[in-house]
Amino acid sequence: MLIRLISAIMRAIIIMIVLSTPSLLIPGTTDQGAQMVSLLALILGAFVIVEYAARFPALIEFRDAPPFNRVRVVALFLTLYSLSVLVGMDGADTTLAIVIATIGNFVGWMLDFPFSPLRLVLDHLPEDIDPLFAQQVKAMAGLSVLVTTCALTFFTFIMRTGRWPGRESPFNVWINLPTFDPTTGGDVVKRLTQDGRVNIIFGIFSPFVIPVVAVMGANQLDLPVLASQHTMVWAITIWMFLPLSLIMRGQAMLRIASMIRARRARLVAGLDVDRPHAALPSSAG
Repeated sequence: MLIRLISAIMRAIIIMIVLSTPSLLIPGTTDQGAQMVSLLALILGAFVIVEYAARFPALIEFRDAPPFNRVRVVALFLTLYSLSVLVGMDGADTTLAIVIATIGNFVGWMLDFPFSPLRLVLDHLPEDIDPLFAQQVKAMAGLSVLVTTCALTFFTFIMRTGRWPGRESPFNVWINLPTFDPTTGGDVVKRLTQDGRVNIIFGIFSPFVIPVVAVMGANQLDLPVLASQHTMVWAITIWMFLPLSLIMRGQAMLRIASMIRARRARLVAGLDVDRPHAALPSSAG
């Protein structure tokens, strides 16, 4: 119990550091903004402690199936860090800032084609926007897409090679999917397969939907999204982090469904082997 509590506290500290990254790196952070971020980080940190210290989680999925959540947290940190460094350059010619800006501009240039998610984001920018700011948004979007693609590639690789979930301990569906009730709604494999496919479909289409919803919401609430660097960093981060989470969840559910299906097949094969065969009638000679 003590080890679990210490582990939960360490995870909470990591989450708080990740969420505070933009406030620490972007210059000009106001006291009110820093207080809001600190409050949010404390709330999420307390939530992580409760979830990971409890014997059975309530909302966090795949708690005992690393590195599912670790991949998402690392991707979130890398996205926030790279975008914060990019918008916080302010003419600084540091090597890290130049490398990040170059990579972002290159990926943004590759993704800037008709009907792409990046083109959808750029089309929703105001017409009188500064071209340099539009180029910065393109670089930020490119970095976010790059981090998401790398995270998805890594998780797909370890899943396809059989390294996820780990073979050292049995996979507990109840603990790792606390919001999924395997006792209701028909066959578990069918439900997992359907939910996994739905998550992947939503994850693929969400980069096209999020910019439209964000612009409509900002206009309705009169939020100055483009006027705040912190808001831009978080908006572009969520723009790709949400699809990453949905697609990873869908892949994981499909993987679990295939594991249950394979185990059922082995059990059926074992029963067929153990079942005594009826004596064949002898032919009259």
